[in-house]
Parts: sequence; C-alpha cells; structure tokens
Amino acid sequence: MNKIQIEGKYFNKGDFIKDHIPTFFDESSTRKKLYLFLKEWFSPGDIVKLHTSGSTGKPKEILAHKSQMLQSAAMTCRFFKLDKNDKALLCLSTDYIAGKMMVVRAIYSGMNLYPVEVTGHPLSATSVTFDFAAMTPLQIYNSLSTRIEIDNLSQIKNVIVGGGSIDCDLEKRLKSFPNSIYSTYGMTETLSHIGLRKINGDDASLDYTPLWGIDLMISDNQTLIINAPHIADDIIVTNDVAEINTDGSFRIFGRIDNIINTGGIKVQIEEVEQQLNQYIKSNFAITSIPHPKLGEAVVLLIEALNHQNINGDIINEINNITPQYYKPRYIYTVRAIPMTNNGKKDRRAIKELALKSFNEDLI
Repeated sequence: MNKIQIEGKYFNKGDFIKDHIPTFFDESSTRKKLYLFLKEWFSPGDIVKLHTSGSTGKPKEILAHKSQMLQSAAMTCRFFKLDKNDKALLCLSTDYIAGKMMVVRAIYSGMNLYPVEVTGHPLSATSVTFDFAAMTPLQIYNSLSTRIEIDNLSQIKNVIVGGGSIDCDLEKRLKSFPNSIYSTYGMTETLSHIGLRKINGDDASLDYTPLWGIDLMISDNQTLIINAPHIADDIIVTNDVAEINTDGSFRIFGRIDNIINTGGIKVQIEEVEQQLNQYIKSNFAITSIPHPKLGEAVVLLIEALNHQNINGDIINEINNITPQYYKPRYIYTVRAIPMTNNGKKDRRAIKELALKSFNEDLI
C-alpha cells in the first residue's frame, strides 16, 4: 500500500517526499490539495489531522491513526466489493474526511482514482464511467439538471451520498435510477460512514445497515452510541436521536441539539424540514427563538429567491403540515441561509440570524 493509481498513472511513496510538486498535481487546486494529503499520508508516522465541519459548533481538530483509516476503507471496499483498477470519482475536498477517505480507499484497494474540480456539477465535464463515487446531496441535486449529468450519474455503479440529509423530493427522483445509490451515516469521529441505507431499487429502506465490526447501543437520552474499536479509540456517544431495530439496522431522526421544546412539546428540526421540502424550492432552515410563554418558538428562515410569494403560496402550504406544533410561529426571508465551508447548514449561525430577524421586526 505504498502507491496509488490516479487516472491510470501509478505514483509511489517516493513521489510524495520531494520538495517540489510534480506537474501532474499542479494543474488544478483539487490536484494540489490531493498531493498535499498524499504527502501527509506517505510521511513517517501513523497520525493524520482531521477537522470537523463545524455545523453545530466550532470546528474541532481530530487526530486519526492511518491504520484506523485503512480499517474504515476496508469496511467500505468489502461492502461494495471494490477492487484493483475499479474507477473511483474524487469530487469532494480532501480538506475533510469524506474526500480523504476516498483517497485512502483507492490506496487500500488499488482503485483507479479520478480527481475532478470540487464544484456543484462534478459530472458535467467527465466522460468516464465510474464504479464508485461519493457525492453530497447538493451535487446529486445539481446533477439532475441536465441530460448529460443524469446519464453520467446513472452509469456510476455505486454512489454514496453524505454530508447532509437527502430530502424526500430528491429521494423520489432517484428511485428509478438503474444503479445503486446509498445514503451514508457517519461523522469525522467515525472516519466517514459506519452505516448505509439504500435509497433506490426494490431493496430501498428507511433504515441504515451498520458495516462490519460496528456495535450500536442507545443512550438514556435516546441517542446513538457507537463502539468500533478498529476505527475509534473510544466509544462515541453521538448527538443523533436514533432507534435500533431487532435485526441490528437503525434509524436516525435528527440531532438532540436540534430539538425545539415549544410549550412542553419536543419538535425535531429535521422532521419539520423534511415536510417543508416539498413546498419550498429555495434554501431554507427551521430553528427557534426564545418565547415568553412557550419557552421556544419554531422559526422558518427562507432565502428570498425565485420571487416566491412568502405571504401567500408558502404560508398556505405550511398550514397543511402536521402536527399543528410543527407549524412555524415566525417566518422571515433572509439573503442567505448560513452554511459551513463544506456545505452543511450552520445551525448556530442560523439560530443567531433568526433572533436578529425577530429583533429587527420589532423595530
């Protein structure tokens, strides 16, 4: 495992300990970042520095063992039967764990890695038929906008989608695709995904199947606990509200810190957003602000795009959502929904923006 295949070219460990970047890696920012990660990977020592996304707080630095990252790669390669010379698409930034793990999987299995620029349309400028790809929900959504991207997406043998939730509308649009598309469950601390959920085909499911070697439990707060000694030194108590089925599969309902307590009733932010996805076409977010009687009030922030009639069309549809306490008490249009650097909703900044919008509305 001292080499990697990139676009049919083999690079050995020695290629990444030089003082200058080979011309091949100097042609784009994506390739430069790939080179820097490979330089770190092939350097002496067993530690790689990782950074969390910061979607619910400040980004954290995590130190991971290369041996554990290889174990994580082995789980994925085993599940999808990935092997030498299979073609893998790298369209995620190697600044984060998802992109890094695509590279490690190629090193582990001998797959032929094809890096493309990290954009919202990674399939628009490639004619390669891939065996494996990891993409974000936004990249998948954008890839449904043109015929050529749809064709390219449908020809990827196995696609994993992570880094954010897949809304109902997007999932419906993927149902009839002939290839295999999976939603992933995982985090930086678990070195990418530890569970997979098929979202198309006859074996589609709402539940995640844990990968080999993953033991799961539920905490007293109903959050998921992960025990995976081959990829993590410690037991991980997540903030994700979950349920484990008798067959070992599990379902995720949302983050415990994304629960709004309004009038004594607990509202899961992700469940409200899931209902609203079918009505709101621009970017939006559910959050809360303090309320003197209810404790917290549900708030809807919507990007002011497409000249959509916020006071008419959307409000009429919102009145149809159930249960009653899911309905936002306050609705504000904003210039942009705060996002993290890797495309997740910045929940802390969204909450601050909601409070700011409320206070400005009082003036």
